[in-house]
Amino acid sequence: MIHTLLQKISPDAPVLIAGPTASGKSALALALAESQGGTVINADASQVYACWRILTARPSAQEEARAPHALYGHLAYDSDYSVGHWLREVENILATGTRPIIIGGTGLYFTAITEGLSNIPTTPPDIRDQADGLTLDALRSGVAKTTLSGLDQANRARVQRAWEVERATGRPLHEWQAQKSKPLLSGTDLVKIVMDAPKDWLTPRIEARFSSMLHTGALDEVAAMEDRYDPALPAFRAIGVDQCRAVLNGELDKDTAAQAASIATRQYAKRQRTWFRARMSDWKWVPASDLQSP
Repeated sequence: MIHTLLQKISPDAPVLIAGPTASGKSALALALAESQGGTVINADASQVYACWRILTARPSAQEEARAPHALYGHLAYDSDYSVGHWLREVENILATGTRPIIIGGTGLYFTAITEGLSNIPTTPPDIRDQADGLTLDALRSGVAKTTLSGLDQANRARVQRAWEVERATGRPLHEWQAQKSKPLLSGTDLVKIVMDAPKDWLTPRIEARFSSMLHTGALDEVAAMEDRYDPALPAFRAIGVDQCRAVLNGELDKDTAAQAASIATRQYAKRQRTWFRARMSDWKWVPASDLQSP
């Protein structure tokens, strides 16, 4: 139960809460902030965009009013944003002395803040344009094998970033990653939690959530952005955008779109669990199902 877990966490300790999508992370973070104080800081790469609240399951306005929240929906859809940008924003928040409760499903954000980040040069616009025009297979073939072996090769954004770095600098990404800055958060007082959400438990939650999104405003969000749609922008790669567009264009009905989006979300959750097992095995793994009980 959430109450039992909260009792074990020092009210002064910084807290990191990672987990796959739909695993109940937000409820735990909000309960922690309300009972002990602190700022809930987003660590999800899609929830930073202002155009998507319902589609990315961002905290509602009512939830945000219950405790301080940061880095949610603060960017325009076409903003240039990376893990480096996120890390600098978190550093500014930490400088205010607030207690951080960092929550999300983007594993790279968590490893950056606990292990440090490489100071990789910005990608020149012409190289970014070249990369945007390539298929995922073409990008993979242009990345050093050692770098590729450490990537989620189904994640276009990650593979494209590696391709761009190698083209822009002449050095593979894994060499840059070996040169890291000092971690922003470390030490024995740091609480690091992973929501352990097995497939059989998580799947019905994913399916129910996206079906609800389709009937509570996700279609309106996507319709409002249709005239700015650009598949090359990270904002439009959020799961559900393409399925909602298909409904709006009369290509899919809502049930079929919900099924397609749920499949994509389950695949993403599988990749998240794989990352967490590989990179966060020493974190405290908490059964997500236990925190949903009364």
